[in-house]
Amino acid sequence: MNGPHPWRPTRRRLTDTLFAAVAPVAVCGLALAGLTAWAGAGKAGSPARIAVSNSRVYLPNGSGADTAAFFDVSNLGGADDRLVGVTSSATGGEITLGRRRTGGYRADVASVVVSAGRELSMSPDGLDVTLRAPAGWRAGDLVPFTLHFAHSGAVRTIAVVVRRPEQ
Repeated sequence: MNGPHPWRPTRRRLTDTLFAAVAPVAVCGLALAGLTAWAGAGKAGSPARIAVSNSRVYLPNGSGADTAAFFDVSNLGGADDRLVGVTSSATGGEITLGRRRTGGYRADVASVVVSAGRELSMSPDGLDVTLRAPAGWRAGDLVPFTLHFAHSGAVRTIAVVVRRPEQ
């Protein structure tokens, strides 16, 4: 009478068992290495957190209505975001983002990256927002603006009307 066959370790069984134990450990190690590289490259972390400060808009020169607004945009989060537009219910016409180029001319831009952990400071010599001011603005007036971001959505701010610095 033959009973159940006793299990005997063979070379093939030992190899299969070892592979079954090592394979999941190796896969977990590769996943951990990938996640470490991803986090080290700044791709992981908190989402973008946008704050807008130092909002100002120039009083138009003379009888013209064209002027520029400037904002300091801070990204306090762990991911980049993109400023894709600016709107205001208190201005007339289209509002555009633009950047001064060499030679002094201005070129419109569709959007601007606000890097994680960095600040974007708009200025007359760099990035700005152009708009048409309605008649009657005076220095000290407050103008509402909404900055639109690809990931953070709409961020509202109030800009103060200031005289252009003497050049």
